[in-house]
This record gives sequence, structure tokens and C-alpha cells, in this order.
Amino acid sequence: MRFRVLTSCLGLLGLVACTTNTPAGTATLGPDPVVGGGTYSSPGGLSVALDVQNIGGKTGVCGVWAQSDSQSVMTRGKARQVIGSGAVVLNGQTLVHGLTFLREVAPAKSYSGQTGNCVVSERVWSAQDAAHRAQIIIPRQVVYKDIDEEFGGGGIVVTFRPGGPSAHPSDPKPWDPA
Repeated sequence: MRFRVLTSCLGLLGLVACTTNTPAGTATLGPDPVVGGGTYSSPGGLSVALDVQNIGGKTGVCGVWAQSDSQSVMTRGKARQVIGSGAVVLNGQTLVHGLTFLREVAPAKSYSGQTGNCVVSERVWSAQDAAHRAQIIIPRQVVYKDIDEEFGGGGIVVTFRPGGPSAHPSDPKPWDPA
């Protein structure tokens, strides 16, 4: 038991030591933020919008996220877990692990002009960075699992599938052929 507690504490200390992003206030998203997200295998989805910008000579990330108003009861309360597994990559370099610092907003057709929360990374800003688009990476993942082993293993599994934005009702959905 002591070993397990010690291992957990050391692991937590290691995560804290690796954290290189510092909160940096808020900023208004520009006219063309990077947008990503995805859908659940049940109704509903997420959108993430962000700008990468120079904050005091370092590379900063500012943004917002939204979730569908209409979604399955099985996905309610799962959005923070999903965006928490996300990352922002610029020119092959990961700037941010975990997107829970982003500000939640209502689903919209465009997130331009929204006020987003910001973090600043340890990466020095380069003038060339302004010409590159960041990538939002949120992995495919199981968000709900209800397997009934007693009755042959049947049950419900709900996954998050990247590929969006998908919080707004007019966003394209993978099940909609249009």
C-alpha cells in the first residue's frame, strides 16, 4: 500500500514538473481561428477554436470550446475528459497537452471574435509561426461503456471520433451524407 501511494505521488510530481504552460489571461480570437473537434457515436459533438500568438516573446495558445446542446445522456459531463486528452501542435512541435484551460462557449457557426482563455508555452515565438496553422489533435476514445457480461457481453459503447467542428447543429456530421 505504501509503495502504491509513493508511486502515485512521484508520478504526480513528475507531471507537475513537466507542465510548461502558464495561464496568460484572455484574448479575442481573430478572423480565422483554427477549428477542430469531433462527434460522439451517439448524438452530439464538440468544437474547439483557437489562435496561436506571440505572448511576451513566447508561443501562446488562446481559445474556446463548445459542446452540442442536444446530445445523448451517455455523453453529458464527458466533454472536459475529451478535451483534456487533446493537444495543440505547431510545425510538428506540441505546444499544449490538455485543453481544459479553454473557455466554454455556446456552439456557434464561427468562433471568430470570441474571448478565449490563454496559456503561454516555453517555446520562443518566431515570426514564421504567424504563417503556419496549428493543429488540434483530440484522439478517438471511449467515453461511455456499459457492457452486460451476465447476458453475453452485449451492451452500449460510445466513442468520441475526431473530425469536426461538430458542436453546432449546422456543422457537418459523419452520419450525414450531405
